Amino acid sequence: MNGFLEVFLLSLVPTFEGRYAIVYGIGMGYPLWETLLSASLGVLLLSLLLPALLPYIDRLMLWLEGTFLRKVAHLYLYYVERVRKKAHPYVERWGFIGLTIFVAIPLPGTGVWTGALAAYLLAIEKRQTVPALILGGLLSMAITLFPALGIFG
Repeated sequence: MNGFLEVFLLSLVPTFEGRYAIVYGIGMGYPLWETLLSASLGVLLLSLLLPALLPYIDRLMLWLEGTFLRKVAHLYLYYVERVRKKAHPYVERWGFIGLTIFVAIPLPGTGVWTGALAAYLLAIEKRQTVPALILGGLLSMAITLFPALGIFG
């Protein structure tokens, strides 16, 4: 598989996303511009699609509760409750900036996937959600880029 596609696909994975896809691409020796472009495209795609898809994912999980896959639905509901508790203080206090900061923090349990879910749960308008996800995702990539390049150590 070529490096561009590898980094792009990794940038779509929850908790991994663009921030760790960059570290992977640099570690594998892929060209920097290619790594940055593919990870950025992944962040952009997630930021545009997730706010539109989350209502359908909710409906699917509610339907799954009545099937033999109810454990998947319960795992999703557990994750939803964790996201609500984790993101609520950021978003409630600072709104758009809070969501952006929450997405930008390069730690597991934050990021575009979790930020999109938090925005959906807290009923933030999509016209605010999408720019916050894009900006936060790109900031998260920048935060992890410099140490990955050895600039801070």
